[in-house]
Amino acid sequence: MPRFKTTFNGCSVKFSPFIENRLAVTTAQNFGIIGNGRMHVLEMTPGGLMETAAFDTADGLYDCAWSEENENILLAASGDGSVKVYDLAAPPMANPLRVFREHKHECCCLSWNMQRRDLFLSSSWDDSIKLYSIHNPGSMQTFLGHSYCVYHVAWAPAHGDVFLSASGDTTVRLWDLRQPQPTLVLPAHAFEVLSADWCKYNDCIIATGSIDKTIKVWDVRQPQQPLTTLFGHSYAVRRVQFSPHAESVLASCAYDMSVKLWDYRAPEDALLRSWDHHTEFVIGLDFSLLREGLMASAGWDEWACVWHQSAPGP
Repeated sequence: MPRFKTTFNGCSVKFSPFIENRLAVTTAQNFGIIGNGRMHVLEMTPGGLMETAAFDTADGLYDCAWSEENENILLAASGDGSVKVYDLAAPPMANPLRVFREHKHECCCLSWNMQRRDLFLSSSWDDSIKLYSIHNPGSMQTFLGHSYCVYHVAWAPAHGDVFLSASGDTTVRLWDLRQPQPTLVLPAHAFEVLSADWCKYNDCIIATGSIDKTIKVWDVRQPQQPLTTLFGHSYAVRRVQFSPHAESVLASCAYDMSVKLWDYRAPEDALLRSWDHHTEFVIGLDFSLLREGLMASAGWDEWACVWHQSAPGP
């Protein structure tokens, strides 16, 4: 399993949508409580994971997002509430290219639109979500309604106007850019919802992960109860993500230091595999779009790891 030792505690990891052996990892010093941040850009090589670029910041970096229209543009979500824009093709002194300073508290999640490829979203501990175009000097719209931190935001894969948000107020909300209020308020869990994601093959199916240790899969057309609830993590589920290559397969990572792979439609045991290669909270998780079965994780143990989902646990 290729590994890279990060400078600080890992917070997120994202594969490039353009270059199959490239990924980015964001980190924060002192578990993101106070201190600096660094974003590593890594390349998978025969010799392992190699750093090709790094960007240092005064505050921790909690998330990143690759541009869907330019292979060299990369966003970082900062503990000072800002969104920083980096260009891997620019000279070091030119970065960050731009900084959007709009959130009042930590910016914790970013999502780039796969259909309208100039647009991206940020969410924050200030309970808000903001919409941007990379071509505009400031945000275009602010979405309010959550009553606590918005931990996660994600565009619908096939609809350029639709996104979801997951919050500490225990709800997941579905939004449409053409409407000022959410189209659905889903009381997804009894406790804080830390993550949510869309099925890549059916835009009516979403998954949610909570500090209640469970993952729930929902059909938003019938939101009265989940399609299924997945049990297996022993602490808070930090991130859930659907596979880009299999409709009913999703992955999760948690504060129990594990990464798990599930098939929510499995007739008996939905848990396909579990990996325990981290020794601290696992915060970052991603599937490669360009290489089927390739996964990556990042944890507070200062390791970023890449492996194939067919690999057994270490």
